[in-house]
Amino acid sequence: MIKRYGVEGGKGTGGQALPFAKAVEAGGWLYVSGQTPMVDGEIIDGGIIAQSTQAIQNCLDIMTEAGFGKEDIVHMKVFLSDARYFQSFNKVFKGFFAEHPPARVCCVADLVVDCMVEVDMTCYRADRR
Repeated sequence: MIKRYGVEGGKGTGGQALPFAKAVEAGGWLYVSGQTPMVDGEIIDGGIIAQSTQAIQNCLDIMTEAGFGKEDIVHMKVFLSDARYFQSFNKVFKGFFAEHPPARVCCVADLVVDCMVEVDMTCYRADRR
């Protein structure tokens, strides 16, 4: 069975409706769509620390709504707009995941939203299969 969370999309920049689910659960797996440091359809002010914190928190909020916790995160993808943000992102990452660090990939990419970071997460719970 496949369950979709946030199918109504949520809001992107300028208040536009997003055409994808915030997360999809299938066979015990939860795939959280990429999250930027956005609140109410607007990118937050602040540097890489503030933006990283918000992007990760947005993923965690979606996971919590779906009934998953930090200990269920298996893998995370991180996209930074500048390689110089790597060390600062790692500090934020460690603050969130010191006890349950997931596997991770981090790369530099042009982001389609004018921000410094985007993250997504893949989670698993055997009891949800």
